[in-house]
Amino acid sequence: MKTTFKPELVSSVLKDLHSANRKFVMQYPGGSHDRQPVHTVYGGAQIFSSDTAKKMSGVALKNLKEYAPDAKSLMKALGEENGSVELWSKIYSRIEKKLQDEAVEDFRIDYEDGYGTRPDAEEDGHAESGALEVAKGMAQNSLPPFIGIRIKPFSEECHKRSLRTLDIFLTTLLSQTGGKLPENFVVTLPKVTHAEQCTALVELFEVLEKNNNLSFGTLKFEFMVETTQSILNFEGCSPLRGFVEAGKGRCTGAHFGTYDYTAGCGITAHYQTMINPVCDFAKHVMQVSLMGLPVLLSDGATNVMPVGPHRAGEGKGLTPTQQQENQAVVHRAWKLSYNHIRHSLATGFYQGWDLHPAQLPIRYAATYAFFLEALNSASERLKGFVEKAAKATLLGDVFDDAATGQGLLNFFLRALACGAVTPEEAMRTGLSIEEIQSRSFMRILEKRR
Repeated sequence: MKTTFKPELVSSVLKDLHSANRKFVMQYPGGSHDRQPVHTVYGGAQIFSSDTAKKMSGVALKNLKEYAPDAKSLMKALGEENGSVELWSKIYSRIEKKLQDEAVEDFRIDYEDGYGTRPDAEEDGHAESGALEVAKGMAQNSLPPFIGIRIKPFSEECHKRSLRTLDIFLTTLLSQTGGKLPENFVVTLPKVTHAEQCTALVELFEVLEKNNNLSFGTLKFEFMVETTQSILNFEGCSPLRGFVEAGKGRCTGAHFGTYDYTAGCGITAHYQTMINPVCDFAKHVMQVSLMGLPVLLSDGATNVMPVGPHRAGEGKGLTPTQQQENQAVVHRAWKLSYNHIRHSLATGFYQGWDLHPAQLPIRYAATYAFFLEALNSASERLKGFVEKAAKATLLGDVFDDAATGQGLLNFFLRALACGAVTPEEAMRTGLSIEEIQSRSFMRILEKRR
C-alpha cells in the first residue's frame, strides 16, 4: 500500500506525543477510589465525647420514629407522595438499619465556627480533652469510621491559635495511644486563600511525625473552599490545584463552605442557600480544577435545623397543637434538606455536611433514593459493559466507554459502602463482591480476559 509518512517522521512525532501523554498522565493520575463517606458531621469540641456518635444515632432514630413512623409518612414529609410505596418501604427499612448500625460515617471535632473564639486556656483545655476522648473512643471502638478535627484558619489573626490547638491535640492523642491515630483521621484546614497555608500545614505535619515517631506522610488534611479568592485568585486563575500540590500527597479532600462563600459574594442571609447559582458555579470550578486528582469533593450543609419550637416540661406532655406545630417545622426542614442533598448528588457531589442528628435520617433518605432509583439501569449497563470486555457498547440510548465503566463501578462502591444497596443487589451486575471491592474496572477486565 502507498503511504505518505516516512518512518523517521513517524518516529519523531510519536516520541514527542509519547512524552506529552506521559506528562499528562502524571498531572492527572486519576481520582481516588477509596471509600467516601456520604457526610461529615460537625460538632463543637467543647461537647465532644467518645460516645458522641452513639448518642447522635439514638437522637436520629428517635426523630425519625417521632416525625415519620413509617414509609408513607416519610414520603409525605419529603414531597414524594407520588413515588413507589414499595421503593420507599425499602428505603425506610434501610434508613432504620443504618441509624442503628452506623448513623455517623464521618465526624469532625470542631475548633472553628462550631466552637467560636474562647480564651486561650479554655481552648487549650478542650484541645487536650478532645484528644483524650478520641483515645478513649479508640479503646472502646466507639468512633465512626472516619474522624478528624477542624482547626482555625491559617490567617494572620488565627494561625498561632490554630497551630497550638493542632499541636496539643495530636501530641496528647499520640501519647495516649502509643503513637497510633484512628483510621481515616484527617485535619480540616478552613478558609484557605493561598497555597502557602497548605505548605505551612505540611511543614508542621512533618515536625509532628518526626517528634512522635509517625511514619512520614501519615498525617493527612482536607481544605475548605469558603472564599472567592479560592475560586479565582488575583490573576484570574483557579488556585485549587496549587492547594493540592502544596499538600505533597497529603491532601485528601476539598469541602465547600456554603455560607461563608455566599456571604463573601455579598449575598444576603435569606438567599444564602446550597442551591444558589453562585454555589453551583463555585462547585463546578472545584470539579473542573480537581477532577483527575485523588481528592474527594464535599458539598456544604443545610443550616435550617429540623427542631420543633416546643419542648415538653418535666413530667408534662405537649398539646396536640404543639405537636402539630413541631411536626410542621421538622417536615419543612426535612424537605429543604432533602432537596438540597438531591441537588448535590445530581451535580456530582456525593458528600455533604450535617450539623444536627435530626438531619441524619434525611441524609440517608436522599442518598438511598438516589441510588435505588438508578439501581436497575446501572446494573444493566455495567453488566453489559463487562460482558463485552471493555468494548464500547450501546445499550438503549446511552453510549458507554471505559471511563463510564469505572463510573458505574464507583456507583456500586458508594451504594454498598453507605448501605443503600445490598451485596445481593450489587451482584446483579454479574460481578462478585470481591471484584467490585477491587475498586478498579480495568483490573476486573484484565482478570476476566
